[in-house]
Amino acid sequence: MAKKLAVLGSTGSIGRNSLEVVANFPERFEIITLAAGENIKLLAEQAHKFRPKQVACKNEHLAKKLKPLLPKGVKLVSGKEGVISCATHEEVELVVSAIVGAAGLLPTFAAVEAGKDLALANKESLVMAGELLIKEAAKRGVKILPVDSEHAAIFQCLQAGRKEDVSRLILTASGGPFRELPKEDFPKVTPEKALKHPNWQMGAKITIDSATLMNKGLEVIEAHFLFEMPPEKIEVVVHPQSIVHSMVEFVDGSVIAQLSLPDMRLPIAYALSYPERLSLPYPKLNLVELGKLTFEAPDLERFPCLSLAYKALELKGSAPAVLNAANEIAVEAFLEGRLSFDKIPLVVEETLKRADIKPCFSLDEVINADIFARIIAHQIIDELERR
Repeated sequence: MAKKLAVLGSTGSIGRNSLEVVANFPERFEIITLAAGENIKLLAEQAHKFRPKQVACKNEHLAKKLKPLLPKGVKLVSGKEGVISCATHEEVELVVSAIVGAAGLLPTFAAVEAGKDLALANKESLVMAGELLIKEAAKRGVKILPVDSEHAAIFQCLQAGRKEDVSRLILTASGGPFRELPKEDFPKVTPEKALKHPNWQMGAKITIDSATLMNKGLEVIEAHFLFEMPPEKIEVVVHPQSIVHSMVEFVDGSVIAQLSLPDMRLPIAYALSYPERLSLPYPKLNLVELGKLTFEAPDLERFPCLSLAYKALELKGSAPAVLNAANEIAVEAFLEGRLSFDKIPLVVEETLKRADIKPCFSLDEVINADIFARIIAHQIIDELERR
């Protein structure tokens, strides 16, 4: 019987790749709901191709434009409530959570509360509310299957041994487009240059995060919650080829690595089909042609965002949510031309200093921390613009 899916963020990079995998295996998967933001043209095309029972878009205004484009019989909902409705639809078994940023938190949490298994690409859900989300998933018996290539790699490597025998998780980072760029040139970096990732095709926000290494910092926080591993046992190494997606070291010194070409369709397919594997019609890795794999330590002086993520884990409580919110505002300002590239970590660091870091015992407290951090980050950017 086909596995019944909801795809949240269906018009984004992960959403599109998820639907491509589904299209290759129509006998294995059925799309029940689709949720997207503003790209109603593509959402309508997806609805015609996959014939879901329900779709959601960003707001009522867009819904009015989308309605005549949809096939007959497809229910249309909108706004936050509409996305949550798609995530919790009674027929859905597995939710692909691929909405970018903090906007993915509420529907992801709602899916877990409804007992739906998660193929999780929205790392912000774990960064902001990791402890709450993991606890709720355990309570509901929900599987969280990581879609990020690094966490999918660790998830696979951990199957080689017992959790109590793990000595380190080793996350790999490409280093981004500015790995060798002198620090003094960072102020001259433009959004156009920052959006040219050397190995991956991703959305704008995650591509900028990769350029600052904040993406790797968020992944460290995600790994901490997802695999219940203390920060001191999570290490980052720069691996420019993006072939080794991550590694696990065990107490006997054995290191298990997961390798593949940099193609998000592979971890997506594994999350969708787990515990089975699909025979995928995509290019395979040729190590002879590749020639060599190299590794180096991250330069924390040039890329302080990674250190700030470890700092947020050390502070605990609302700190990871504050870090994430400040970064989202800083990246947005950079893409709009209001903030220079080198000032992104400064905004994040200053927001962490000014914010009231406190324990978070509920989702409302996490959301409040996020809201206040965004206000502080905006104030800091305004101050920098006035200088």
